[in-house]
Amino acid sequence: MRSTAASREDANSQRHDIANSAGGGLDVRAAILAGGTASRFGGRPKGLEQVGGERILDRVAHVLAAATETSPLLIANAAEAPNWRPDLRVVRDAIRDCGSLGGIYTALSACDAPVLVMAWDMPFVPVELLAELVKRSSDYDAFLPESSGTEHRLEPLCAVYRPSCLDAIRERLADEDFRASGFLDHVNLGTLSKREVQRFGDPETLLFNINTPTDLTKAQELWRSLHEH
Repeated sequence: MRSTAASREDANSQRHDIANSAGGGLDVRAAILAGGTASRFGGRPKGLEQVGGERILDRVAHVLAAATETSPLLIANAAEAPNWRPDLRVVRDAIRDCGSLGGIYTALSACDAPVLVMAWDMPFVPVELLAELVKRSSDYDAFLPESSGTEHRLEPLCAVYRPSCLDAIRERLADEDFRASGFLDHVNLGTLSKREVQRFGDPETLLFNINTPTDLTKAQELWRSLHEH
């Protein structure tokens, strides 16, 4: 079984090649969405939990930085957020109590550039998948991967958005439609098909996110199964 440190060293050695391949001259920033209330997780900060001996927040920060060669913003409202990762700039929601959609809006407003966003409770997204999203996103306002299921379900919390989405998001917020995907019908949307996502692994695992303590237990079991050989 490979250690987390060994895997991290391998990822670091590939960082510049991946970012250069992904970016192609694109100025893409990165943001970690950590502003939710975690009501189904007892209000505890999910990203500070460990999977495979590493905090989920640290893993997410690493893969985002590797895919974009920028230090990600940490979109968070908790008073203690600056202590979670002192090396990251913390940005509070521009409009409070709007869920993940408010986080996407805040990231775009803060960067004024295309942003690769990722929820801080997703422990299995590989840098190669993020790099592919960045590389393929240049012709679209929003570029999302298809996740599990047969309904062409999209994952809005692991995606690239451009500032051209701001008006559509603002309209949804004004209407109190806080669905993270609620504005996508009003922008130029591109998708990475489930079949293409499968090149990087099982989409259900790659895009797995933790909402409850049961999900955390499942994530820990998944990690062990992925690293047991």
